[in-house]
Amino acid sequence: MRIFLAAVLIVVSSVVLEMARHDVEITQFDLGQTPVTRYARPDSDGPAVVVAHGFAGSQQMMQGYALPLARAGYRVFVFEFLGHGQNVLPMSGDLTSVAGTTRLLVDQTTAVIGAVAPAGQPVALLGHSMATDILVRAAAGCRDVGPIVLISAFSQAVDATSPQTLLLISGEWEPRLRAFGLQALQMVAQNAEEGETVTAGPVTRRSIAAPWSEHVSVLQSRTGRAEALGWLDKAYGRDSDVTILPTGWAILGLLLGIVMMFRGVARCLPARHAPTGRLGVRQIAALTLLPVCIAPLVAVPLNFGMLPVLVADYLVVHLMVFGMVQLVLCRMLGLQSGGFSAIAFGVVLLWCALFGFALDRYAANFWPTTARFWIIMAMALGAVPYMVADMMLAQRTSWLGRLALRGSFLLSLGIAVALDFERLFFLMMIAPVLVLFYLVFGTIGGSAAGRSGALSTGLALGLVLAWAIGVSFPLFQP
Repeated sequence: MRIFLAAVLIVVSSVVLEMARHDVEITQFDLGQTPVTRYARPDSDGPAVVVAHGFAGSQQMMQGYALPLARAGYRVFVFEFLGHGQNVLPMSGDLTSVAGTTRLLVDQTTAVIGAVAPAGQPVALLGHSMATDILVRAAAGCRDVGPIVLISAFSQAVDATSPQTLLLISGEWEPRLRAFGLQALQMVAQNAEEGETVTAGPVTRRSIAAPWSEHVSVLQSRTGRAEALGWLDKAYGRDSDVTILPTGWAILGLLLGIVMMFRGVARCLPARHAPTGRLGVRQIAALTLLPVCIAPLVAVPLNFGMLPVLVADYLVVHLMVFGMVQLVLCRMLGLQSGGFSAIAFGVVLLWCALFGFALDRYAANFWPTTARFWIIMAMALGAVPYMVADMMLAQRTSWLGRLALRGSFLLSLGIAVALDFERLFFLMMIAPVLVLFYLVFGTIGGSAAGRSGALSTGLALGLVLAWAIGVSFPLFQP
């Protein structure tokens, strides 16, 4: 029954996701060295829309908005910022200064706008998170910019007169960004409320909250996407009749189906001696508290600065120290990792690649550029011992124990940030990646480890964790 339900989820979700792409031509090209993906119906001559992703994002993350706009007749151009996705040029400059990294990204955006804007017709802009500030600043320096849609927005460049035609979309669970949206609205009409459209001379603004959404799921909100399409239609005098499909639920269904299906696949793996006995409370306490204390104290003073990815050098050392401390404790407790099974190792990697293919096609970049492969290999030096220890311990604890063990690693990263906030601030952004990794690949690994032992699975998942971090964080060259 589990396999049947997984198959149904995979098939139904895939159909919905492919329907969202129906009749849309997706082509990729480069503007200079900036990767751009064009979404448009065949022979479409509608207005151009430039779409930009947020920090640590990619063009795939913006498909939720790009595809319905393209099906409505717009020509949508999604580009990838420096250091993100398939863009091989790293970010650089001062991340905290408008005159630093921000200026470079504004210049990049301006170049894209100038290259795709049709003669005599203003181009629309749509962006998420980090991109909202970049788009506002880029629009201020361009003559050919029309309506703007900002998702999860914050920008000190927004004032009472610019941008003029502006829609702000925030997730219901983003209180601070909703407050900014309301503030931008009240710059035009002092008593305006969220959900209203206000006008003062040439300035027209609207701010809405997408229900049941936070900073990432807002990109798949049907309410948000319908509002964006309606806003552009009104600005351009168009009348679109496009069904906004539930692609967010379809993405979750597809990925959940792939994870569920692995339970059946794991039963075909070579059977080895399963671990017996559960870890006691004192043992779990030692396995959590000791690495939590040791890893930040050892890793924070070190600053190699060799990897061109934000906080990657630190993360390698932190993962390695945390994992090695747990492996030593496992040895002292007499825990065994089991023998190596090449079949289990290969099957886990293959299934993770299948998951990655689905993720890359519909949700987020998962395939690295050539320049990132050596970064992934370096990350594996820390990720492999950490994941081998994680798989050894996960087989001997309840779900509460696993929660404590994995939560302790996140806690140790928090301590590291507190010890060196300026240098390690971006470690806080790794938490969502790790939570997703535990939910998805940790579940896949648990099924395989219960059958073929922790060593093979831990080695495979260590490589996958290194891969996930290596493709997620932006390239950065100070």
